[in-house]
Amino acid sequence: MKNLEKVIDELQSKVNFSGAVMLLNGDGHAETANFGYANRTDLLKNNQGTRFGIASGCKLFTAIAICQLVEEGRLSFDTRLKDCLDIEFPSFSEGITIHHLLTHTSGIPDYFDEDVMDDFEELWIKRPMYHIRSLKDFLPMFQNEQMKSTPGEAFHYNNAGYILLGLIVEQASGTEFTEYVQENIFKKAGMMDSGYFSFDALPSNTAFGYIDLPDGSWKTNIYSLPVKGGSDGGAYVTVEDMSKLWKSLFGHLLLREETLHKLLTSHAQVNETGYYGYGVWIKKQDDHVLKYHVMGYDPGVSFHSAYYPASQTIAVVCSNKSSGAFDIMKAIEDRI
Repeated sequence: MKNLEKVIDELQSKVNFSGAVMLLNGDGHAETANFGYANRTDLLKNNQGTRFGIASGCKLFTAIAICQLVEEGRLSFDTRLKDCLDIEFPSFSEGITIHHLLTHTSGIPDYFDEDVMDDFEELWIKRPMYHIRSLKDFLPMFQNEQMKSTPGEAFHYNNAGYILLGLIVEQASGTEFTEYVQENIFKKAGMMDSGYFSFDALPSNTAFGYIDLPDGSWKTNIYSLPVKGGSDGGAYVTVEDMSKLWKSLFGHLLLREETLHKLLTSHAQVNETGYYGYGVWIKKQDDHVLKYHVMGYDPGVSFHSAYYPASQTIAVVCSNKSSGAFDIMKAIEDRI
């Protein structure tokens, strides 16, 4: 069987992958590979300890946080938005529950609607991204808009819903969202190199996100995203830390078995083989789960990670370019 590095090498003419990859078998055997530069200006290469932005890949962390608060009795999945968040939403349905928000079935408006906008950077023309440092800073972008559909009616991927979940975590726990995740998820899972870092205060060995332009030039993504990530996306992880997250989750270090089962239940059907649980995508075949997976795409970020229950294999692909992770993930899956 070809090793991981060789599999990616063969793709490089097509993908020109920049990032880090880890494949951890059920027996604990790990394969790793690193390509490209974390810092192109200074020619600093990506390595296994490099921290990468993972965009929406960290919605899973938000869902875990909510589940932990449910276990503590501070919330329930049926708690209504209006009963757990002291913020006014004049046009929102009174029937929206935490379950709806977790499963993208709330019907609320999004602050970035992919049906209307092509370019994430358009968001920051009127509202500079360097002002977006806390979850409350997102509210003016959707708080007074009209509902898109009735709660529970349809799956529609929604970042604003996860902003609200983060605000619910803050109100229920009395702790800032990013601190809550650091303390109750990253620390418990041993993810010592992960965090929600600000663009203007990045720690060492953190990859810059790169946007390659049609003329062959490039720019970093610092003017394309909020200055600091939150409950809908934007955390930084290493490939090893992400594998620790999966191990801790399935090892019941973060959630009890019954709560984990709820998180991993196929609550909403997305397409023929795709479903959504709480913060996690689920791929099935003939009623068998092939994988639980998360992914994230932003300008200068592409990320895929999955847990394959049949073999207990974990795959993590982090890239500091706008594309590439999907192709690498597909090649890994073709091999396993």
